[in-house]
Amino acid sequence: EVQLVESGGGLVQAGGSLRLSCAASGFTFDDYAIGWFRQAPGKEREGVSCISSSDGSTYYADSVKGRFTISSDNAKNTVYLQMNSLKPEDTAVYYCAAARGWLDGSSWLERVRFGSWGQGTQVTVSS
Repeated sequence: EVQLVESGGGLVQAGGSLRLSCAASGFTFDDYAIGWFRQAPGKEREGVSCISSSDGSTYYADSVKGRFTISSDNAKNTVYLQMNSLKPEDTAVYYCAAARGWLDGSSWLERVRFGSWGQGTQVTVSS
């Protein structure tokens, strides 16, 4: 059974940092791409970042480029999202999701490609 468990969310002031973790189990980690998505109240879920575990390709939404960094520890089956210079508009529930295979710079934004999702972790950035 595929399982994804997020952790690391919390309340932080604007300009601060948080590191989210996504612990994966139940599948061959190297065969998947892991994405981070977020959903703010009243808004659609949007892609934040993605990493292909097979070759380490990374992608970012324009809104987080230069501030967020995605990485993976394949030995631990864990993907991290380091979030720096946080802004109030980053406030959302953050989800990690798994997609089988390798994704390119546009396909990672297609939520339907991700068959498994975690339960989400709340990130709140105060001004």
